[in-house]
Order: sequence, then C-alpha cells, then structure tokens
Amino acid sequence: MSSIVIYFSRAGENYFGGELKNIEKGNTEVIAEYIQEIDNAELFKVETVIDYPTDYMECIDVAKKEKQVVARPKIKKTLESIEEYDTIYIGFPNWWGTLPMAMFTQLEQLDFAGKIIKPFVTHEGSGFGSSQKDLAKLCSGGEIKNGLSIPGANVGNAKEQVEAWINE
Repeated sequence: MSSIVIYFSRAGENYFGGELKNIEKGNTEVIAEYIQEIDNAELFKVETVIDYPTDYMECIDVAKKEKQVVARPKIKKTLESIEEYDTIYIGFPNWWGTLPMAMFTQLEQLDFAGKIIKPFVTHEGSGFGSSQKDLAKLCSGGEIKNGLSIPGANVGNAKEQVEAWINE
C-alpha cells in the first residue's frame, strides 16, 4: 500500500502557544514529515504562486478575503493524479474555520473514489472547524477516516500521537 501526504503549510510569523513567533518550518509541514517517516508516504506540498505575507496579521487578512470570495489561488505545481496511492493524508492549518483556499485549488482536481482519506489539521484552539464538511465534498467517493487535530504549539512533541493515529 502506498500513501501520499497532500499538505499546505506556512512558515514565518505564526501563533505558537498563544504568542506570535517566527517559525522556520510551518506546523503542518512538521506533521507531514512525521507521517513521511512513519508511513513512508510521499510528500506533496501545495504552494501558491503568490506567497502569503510572512506577517501573521497580514496573512490572516488575505486568507479571510480569499475565503469570502471563494478564491482558488493559483498554485506552483499541481498534483495531477492520486491513482497510484491507497491512502491520502490531507494536512492543513485551520484558516477561518476550514482549509486554506489553495487546498481547494488542488483537491478539486483529484479523483478520490475508492481512496482512504486521513485528514490532519494544525490550529491554535479551533480544531477542524467546518473543514470536515468541506473535505466530504472535496473528497467525494473516498472513505474519510478519523482526523488528527494538533495545536501548533504541540507539533514538536506530537510524533507518538501521529504514529498512534496512523496505526488506528
């Protein structure tokens, strides 16, 4: 069985344990790399053509506007097919209650029929928000398993939690 992690992550200024901090690697990317290591999954990082601001407050303003207008930001590279994978991990930070709009850009282009979907989210207290409802639409035909929700401040110590979730 082969697996892939499709994820969006943002470094720079982030909320981390209740305060703004600059992080070298986005929280979601840390979890994606744990999954790669534990499950030997391939990684596919969704990256926008136009980078989000590194300033946290500016970034959340851009993210909010994108959500309001149901934007589909252009992405640098598109994953064309997931045909060869059995398990699809989908990871993202919770932005305004759901996935970043760039994830919609990517996921809408894929056929999830017959796939096992394992979503994970990083957040600062909001968990999955309404993203699971959105994932059900985006991944129709796939079997969505229990998701993993990890506060950003905890990602550095979450490897065992990730492993337990993978092995459920």
